[in-house]
Amino acid sequence: MVVGLDVGGTKTNATLLDSKGVFLISRMVETPSRVLEGPEAAVEAMAKAIELAVDGAGVHWESVQVIGLDTPGPASADGVISSKGGTNFSGKEWWGFDIRAAVELFFKLPVVYNNDANAAALYAHQCFFGGDSMRHSSVSAIVGTGLGGGVVDSGRVIRGSCGMAGELGHIRISLEDLLQDDQPIPKCNCGLYGDLESIASLTGITNNLLPYWLSKYPNHPLANSESMIAAGKAVRGYAENGDEMALRIFEQQAKAIGRLFSIAANFTDPDAYFVGGGIVEAEPHFRDWCMDIVRASTELREEQHQTVRFAVVPDLDMAGARGSALAALQMLRIAAG
Repeated sequence: MVVGLDVGGTKTNATLLDSKGVFLISRMVETPSRVLEGPEAAVEAMAKAIELAVDGAGVHWESVQVIGLDTPGPASADGVISSKGGTNFSGKEWWGFDIRAAVELFFKLPVVYNNDANAAALYAHQCFFGGDSMRHSSVSAIVGTGLGGGVVDSGRVIRGSCGMAGELGHIRISLEDLLQDDQPIPKCNCGLYGDLESIASLTGITNNLLPYWLSKYPNHPLANSESMIAAGKAVRGYAENGDEMALRIFEQQAKAIGRLFSIAANFTDPDAYFVGGGIVEAEPHFRDWCMDIVRASTELREEQHQTVRFAVVPDLDMAGARGSALAALQMLRIAAG
């Protein structure tokens, strides 16, 4: 058996995968992640999540051979949290902490690490291509509080020398004809102007898009919200119901993703593009509308148009844990020859 662990800011989700690549759990198996209590508490929470998964699947703990682990970045390819910490690992005890090694030491099992977006990208790739996944490549954009991404080539995640490959949110995109004439250039929390995350993310909405569009729609109900964060979280609901201002916000987000995919088309030339997160975790009519804009905004050559495909990341709540398990199973198979 292989365990997959997705450790987030509030919850840790676990899953189990057998040696044939069959998931033994079809639901969320979550526990509080306890990351705010520090590394020791977080690892104990992982143990609890694994215990629940093993019991739920009716298998023996001794059959687990390897653990796949993911966390939000930034972190190195080997699972060392950034020296400045991260959004979900802000306490100083996390700065520069080797979470992969700590989990390996605690469980006395090999651990394969990926960031959460890479894990979700791998899961989307595997679901889409199935047994043919090793012959294909893909690029994924995961829209959340920030913008995570993943690049998969020949069925394997490209992590890079420092684990920073696939950080699609911090690639600057062309803003020509994307912003209104008087719209300020969006600024990302990372300090860059005009990168994908500054537009296509919840922080992009709250910090940049919504304040501008509310200036154009001063009588909009969201203008009376207690905070811009609360208003930002409510925008999607308005968009699903056809609200004009909210749709203009998501139109800009979808166009921005398409422009990022246009860069990928000339850089990695993938077989498929996947979109996940809040922009597609919505009512089908709104999700399809967003994906149509992403597709139309992705500039492809004629040869690429004939073969490339666009799809939504499936089972997003479970995609991280499942992708982590798949990465661990790949390692196990390679080790077995």
